[in-house]
Amino acid sequence: MKTLQQLIKEKDIQELLSIEPSQTLTDALTIMAEYKIGALLVMKNKKMVGIVSERDYAREVVLKKKSPKTTLVEDIMTRKIISLSGTDSFEKGLEVMTERRIRHLPVMQDEEILGMVSIGDLVKEMIAHQKHLISQLESFIQS
Repeated sequence: MKTLQQLIKEKDIQELLSIEPSQTLTDALTIMAEYKIGALLVMKNKKMVGIVSERDYAREVVLKKKSPKTTLVEDIMTRKIISLSGTDSFEKGLEVMTERRIRHLPVMQDEEILGMVSIGDLVKEMIAHQKHLISQLESFIQS
């Protein structure tokens, strides 16, 4: 079973993508669109203070008919951060995301942010893991 830290090391984007709380939602959406991601870490003075996602944008800007040009990230970001350790398994990540109904999860080691995984990252790993198990079972049956 792979750890969350191993999954982060395999991701296409190795850069820790973030935004400051004082930036606008237009800034956040521009970064998310450029990198084809659904959430950003919100950082202030090198400390994680929240997460902002497409879901936050939909609920807090689109539905409330606010302007993304004037709405600040800090006005809609999720402040209660749920994170896991880099040593946790991808299965633990899936469990937490399912229970908490979240799609993005920061991964920490001590006080350091290693990166963020999405539900898509974890499902992709689960499928690869299951294919590997099936292949092993088929080899065992044939021998």
